[in-house]
Amino acid sequence: MKIVSITLENFNDCVGIFIKAYNQAPWNYQWTVEKASQYLAEYMSSDYFIGFILYDQDLPVGAILGHTKTWWTNKQMVIDEFFITAESQRKGYGQYLMEFCSSYAKKEEVELLTLMTNKYMPAYKFYNKNDYITTEQYVFMFKPL
Repeated sequence: MKIVSITLENFNDCVGIFIKAYNQAPWNYQWTVEKASQYLAEYMSSDYFIGFILYDQDLPVGAILGHTKTWWTNKQMVIDEFFITAESQRKGYGQYLMEFCSSYAKKEEVELLTLMTNKYMPAYKFYNKNDYITTEQYVFMFKPL
């Protein structure tokens, strides 16, 4: 296994993993290559973007995209997207990529990793297993238009 930074050269691999992960159960979204490319490129255009692709024998199987931001005590890293292809889940790839991200963040003097997930999806259990804490004081809100 190898993990590399997301660049323009491997961006299409990232798009492919994203579509494979989210266009299947339990999400069953209908991402097109065009929309997924635009969505992920918006993350990459951030000045503080951090992203990695996990390959197993040159086959892309997972990715993590995020960004750092300044906090009064130190830097934080927000994980914006984390995904493993459906056929590669439950094989330790997610765990491996999460551990890499944590090690990377420590080296970069990031004091806190944050993310948002749906507590009714399998990813919620995965994040809990990986020591992410559910907080009661923060609420995600939205307004349909």
